[in-house]
Amino acid sequence: MRVNDGPKITFPCDYPIKVIGDGVVGLSDLVLNIASEYDDTLTADKLSERQSREGNYRSITIRFRATGEDQLALLFSALKKQDVIRMVL
Repeated sequence: MRVNDGPKITFPCDYPIKVIGDGVVGLSDLVLNIASEYDDTLTADKLSERQSREGNYRSITIRFRATGEDQLALLFSALKKQDVIRMVL
């Protein structure tokens, strides 16, 4: 019996990344600046954000141009190091 390893991603591709962080001013700029280090085509129009009902959290989605698994791992690691970022999906 063969175990399914899950879907394979074909690189390069547009890859959605969701970041959930504190509802602080400047979170979207922080995420955009970090992600831009790994994708030089990334612009603000590829970012969308939503504030939580109470305003405590902010959800940011970026449409990132992924070139490989290593690039994604480095980006996720860089984002997770930020104190104001709670989760990266």
